Amino acid sequence: MKFVLSFFILFYININAKDIVFGVVPQQSPHVLLTKWLPITKELSKISGYNIIFKTESSITKFEKELYEGKYDIAYMSPYHFVIANKLKGYNAVARSKKSIQGIVLGTKKMLLNKKSIQGSTFLFPAPKAFAATLLTKYELKKKFGIDIDKDSKVLYVNSHDSVYKGLARNIGDFGGGIVRTFNNMKDKEVKNKVSILYKTSKYPSHPIAINPKLPENVQKKLKTSIFKISTETFKKLNIPNIIQISNDEYKSVKQLAIELNIY
Repeated sequence: MKFVLSFFILFYININAKDIVFGVVPQQSPHVLLTKWLPITKELSKISGYNIIFKTESSITKFEKELYEGKYDIAYMSPYHFVIANKLKGYNAVARSKKSIQGIVLGTKKMLLNKKSIQGSTFLFPAPKAFAATLLTKYELKKKFGIDIDKDSKVLYVNSHDSVYKGLARNIGDFGGGIVRTFNNMKDKEVKNKVSILYKTSKYPSHPIAINPKLPENVQKKLKTSIFKISTETFKKLNIPNIIQISNDEYKSVKQLAIELNIY
């Protein structure tokens, strides 16, 4: 793992003017993401004529820091990450999966989700501000059921969605937050045998691919058009069967939710 991360850092330091850094939020381990995203970056390189460099971080928190400092030329991020990156650095959303994003609360198959069961439990989340997995699940449980996770349970942040699911299967936590897509992508048989979805949140527009406006306008335009030339089969490997063109306005509902939560 250290070798893989060092590999990313090495190539990041040595990029030249035609290299484009593509940041990906680490919902899963760097190794898993590398396997899934390399076909995307390779095809995007071929279509655009730029050398697209895949880059991720060891945690969502580290990814947020890099993103909010404008370190990525193009990035795949959560809806909440986008509204903040747009506010701070002007990132522009250009594409997303046609599917909406939906947060989930999970537990072992014997668990029941109610106020009594939450009391004194341990709740696992990938990161404090992961949009659907953390913010949305906490918000809806409190608003709809009067369950205040931060007050009623012990909260642990474990860096990725996969770590949440594996932690539940190994009894590190009682409940956890994730999203439908990453849970469906989980191949670990131990997880699938022990963990189940107990609650699903409302749906919101899914993770966007957004471009940093610091790039020359012609480069931004070329990247945008090239994304939509990537084959459907390549995107399907990410469980993104249909990619659609979008604008920043699509994330107004996410911005409003962030304002309501006082985190915008």
